[in-house]
This record gives sequence, C-alpha cells and structure tokens, in this order.
Amino acid sequence: MMQKIQKFGGAMFTPVLLFSFAGIMVGIGTLCTTEAVLGPLAAPTSMWYLVWNVILQGAWCVFNQLPLLFVIGLPIGLAKKQAARCCMEAFVLYLTFHYFVSTILAQWGTALGVDFAAETGGTSGLTMIANIKTLDMGMFGALLVSGLVIYLHNKYFDTELPDWLGSFNGSTFIFMIGFFVMLPVALLSVIVWPNIQHGMQLFQGFVMTKGALGVWVFILLERLLIPFGLHHLLYSPFYYDNLVCPGGIYSYWATQLPALAASTASLKSLCPEAAFTATGFSKIFGCPGIALAFYATAKPEKRTQLKALLIPIVLTAIVCGVTEPIEFTFLFMAPALFVVHCILAAFISTTMNLFGIVGVFSGGLIEMSSLNFIPLMTAHWKQYILLFVIGLVYTGIWFLVFRFLIVKFDFKTPGREDTDETKFYSKAEFRAKQAGGQEMDKKTLLAAMILEGLGGADNIVDVTNCATRLRVNVKDAAPVKEDAYFKGIGTHGISKNGKAMQVIVGMSVPSVREKFENILANPSAYELKMDDAADQQEAKPAAEKAVDTSNMATHEIKAVANGKPSR
Repeated sequence: MMQKIQKFGGAMFTPVLLFSFAGIMVGIGTLCTTEAVLGPLAAPTSMWYLVWNVILQGAWCVFNQLPLLFVIGLPIGLAKKQAARCCMEAFVLYLTFHYFVSTILAQWGTALGVDFAAETGGTSGLTMIANIKTLDMGMFGALLVSGLVIYLHNKYFDTELPDWLGSFNGSTFIFMIGFFVMLPVALLSVIVWPNIQHGMQLFQGFVMTKGALGVWVFILLERLLIPFGLHHLLYSPFYYDNLVCPGGIYSYWATQLPALAASTASLKSLCPEAAFTATGFSKIFGCPGIALAFYATAKPEKRTQLKALLIPIVLTAIVCGVTEPIEFTFLFMAPALFVVHCILAAFISTTMNLFGIVGVFSGGLIEMSSLNFIPLMTAHWKQYILLFVIGLVYTGIWFLVFRFLIVKFDFKTPGREDTDETKFYSKAEFRAKQAGGQEMDKKTLLAAMILEGLGGADNIVDVTNCATRLRVNVKDAAPVKEDAYFKGIGTHGISKNGKAMQVIVGMSVPSVREKFENILANPSAYELKMDDAADQQEAKPAAEKAVDTSNMATHEIKAVANGKPSR
C-alpha cells in the first residue's frame, strides 16, 4: 500500500512542476499592473497595463484550470502503457463525469440538498469546469476520476475484441467502459460530496480558530511527510484548492496583491489564510544553519571536501526551495536530526505568524521575491526586515541545536564518517561504448548505474519521479545496494521504505528517468561490469561530486548488440 501511495504522490508532482514558473509570472504580472506600486504607469488605461494584463491572464491559466491539469497530468506518472492515450481518456471521461453531475443536479438538486440555481463560487458549492456548471469537487474530483480511468486503462487497454468489434479496441474501449463507470460515480458524488464540503468547512474553521497552533501543526506534519513523499498530498488542498480560501492560497494571495500593496497594516490582518504557506522559512534559514553545523563538527581533513558539497546544495535550498539534497544528506544517517529539523521548521513558521508576517513563503527566494518582496516591499518593508532578523536568529538556533546533538550523540553526519564507505569518491574514468563505438552520454551512464544498484531490470516493478527523486518500486529489496553505493555513483543517496525506493538524483531527475526507462525497454542491450580499480579510488574534491551527476565510482559500461531491435 505504501508503494502505491508514494507512486501516487510522485505522479501528483508532475503538474505541480508547472506552478513555480506560473507563480513567478503571476507575481511579476501583478506587480506590473498594480497602480499602488508603479503609480500612473500601471493605470488601467495605459498601454503598459494593457500589455502586462495580457501576460498576467495567460499566467493565470495553470491556476484557473487546475482540475483539468491534474486530470491530464496524473496519467503521465501512473499509466503503465500508452500514457498519452491515457491522458486523452482521462480528459474526456472527466468532462463526461461533470455532464452527468450537472444534469443530475439540474433535475434533482433540490431533493439532494443542493441549490443548483445559485451562482457559482462562494459557499454555493458549485463551479464552472469547461463551461459546465457542476459540483465543486476541486482537485479531489479530478484525482478521483483520473485515478479510475488510469486503473481501467492499465487493466483493459490491451484487451483484444473480436475482429468485427476491432474499431472499439484501445482508447475507445476504455471510453466505453469508463462511460458506464462514471454514471454511478456521478450519482454517489452528488449524494456524498455536499456532506464532504460541509466537513471541509468545519476543518477550515478548526484550523483557522487554532491560530498559531494550527500553523505549527500543519508545518510540522508537512515536513515530517517528506521522507515518505506524501507531503504533496497534505499541502496541495491548502495551496491549490478551496480548503482554506477560494481557489487556494496561491491564487487568492495573488488576487489580493493590489490591496496588500495599498495598505501598511499587518499582512496577517490582511490575509491570515496565507499563514499555511510558511514552509519556506526552514529552507532559506534552516538549511544554512544545518550546513554550518555539519562543517563545524566535521573532521578537519574532510572540511574542504564537505564545504564544496554543502555550498551548492544550500544555495539550491535557499534560491529554489528544493531541500531534498541537504535533507537527505543526513536523514538516514541520523533520523532524529530530521525530526528536530521538522520541529524547528514548525517553530520558525509559528514565530513569523505571531509577529504578523504571512505570505506565499513555501518556495525559495525566487518565488518569495516575486510574490512578496518585490510587489509589497514599499508598503511592508518593516515587516520584511523583521522577517530576516527572525530568520537569522533561527539560523543560529539551528546551528547550535544541530551542533550540540551531533557532538552529544556522535551522529555520523557528512564529514564525520569513521570509514570510507560514504566518502566522496574520485571522478569516474569511464570507457563506455555503444554498439558502433559511440560514447554513451553521462545521464545514460548514471541511469545504468542506478539500475544496477536497484538489482537490475528484472527487479523493477515501475518507476516515476518527483522534483528531485527517482521513485522506483522493486520486486525484492534484498539486492538493492546501500546508500554508500548510490552516493558513490553521483546521486545524493537512496531512501528505502520496504520495496519502495527513492534515489535522490537532483533537478536533472526527469531526463535521468527517461534514460532509465530507455534501458528498461531494452535491458539486454546494456552490460554493466565493475572495474577492478574501483577498490583503489582516492577521495576526490567534493565540488565535482556536488555539481556533476556523472561523478561515480569507477565502472565500465559496455553496450553490446543483442540482435533485437530497440523498443
């Protein structure tokens, strides 16, 4: 079950990858169309405003069409075959589902306790999807329908019908089955979902009434779920759905930017809902404190290597908001430190909230600047100065707490290892050739090494990815190599949870996954052989380890012709 949940969470991240750029463009577009910030230049009748308004409305596409995005995006990660066709099937059946719901409510809405004549939005529980007036099920409805379609697709897509029904094979067959499946699903939805909407409203009231305590609990849970890859499931309804505010916190905050820029009141008093996006404070202030503690407690002879490793991964956390590289550097060496890290993350977010500082602070400095500092600095500069003061104080707290715990309990954090098992290996000298004598590219080499570490092609069940991790379910966990191997080949390590493996690759994981799948499609075309010199590696400058995913222990990869065409 955990494998399936992790795979589902990874697939959800496929559409989420679009949010960072869309959010930046919404922030910049909103800034450029806010008269309170730019004065007469941004007047609604000026050419400047009109041009930027075109850009702004285009940037809203991702957030305005969020359910459709998840319906189409989920099959990319979960369909086992013909993913593109599965995307089409999910899209058309999702619309079919809402046509069913709309018609049921139009005819029997009163008996079901739904006022279908009410205007969409607000507390009506209704919305418009692809010009269909329907029940507002938000992202949950999209995931429900898409998940059902993916199941049908994986199970029945290859069904062979009799020759006289040949035109109904493939996607048409899935649509036929899905059409009749959506009828009872639609009926159950109009009966059950209004009660769920009521429950959501109660949960929203509970969270909002708990104030700073509600923020503390939310941030703690979000951080603790990171090793399991389930944090996306927790924050997505808050950030991108209607659980806390209309359209989700991201969308709602962006629409409020003009009003926020025109007021000098506390941001918390103006938009208290934004408090739940405070997960980024631990990224820009906590990660530097952790890195400093690692450096201060490292063995003197390893500090130069460690510094070169830590600098790029800390900058990645601060600037981009991607924390997996540094968090997974110590998560499995010292899990207790990760729990402490999560607790401190909850405290810094709660402290910011108590001082009235809220906003879209879930990403790194790029996102924070576009949605907070740039458009709101004029009116709220005092609060942002206070933000950085509080943040730097917490950086010191992170450093002191981590340093104390590392020394007290002798945690084997980077730079403190007693053996060479987890040391940074020298840059690989590859003699990798494909049939025909051409050199294999670095990412294919890395994918091949990862595959070997996971027990080979015969041990792989399926593969997906999130922002930085290659998520692989294996048949047998026994042949999967240890964390030291994966660090030695140039990744940031591996997380094991039963048969669910997560190899921390970095931001290049989409292209590495592509190479990985190419090898899986024709595994006999690759022969991976350990070089005898692997045992004689010398420690290398860690800078290469940190920035080059091709830094692997010495291996020789030899591609041999298998006499079969590549699939």
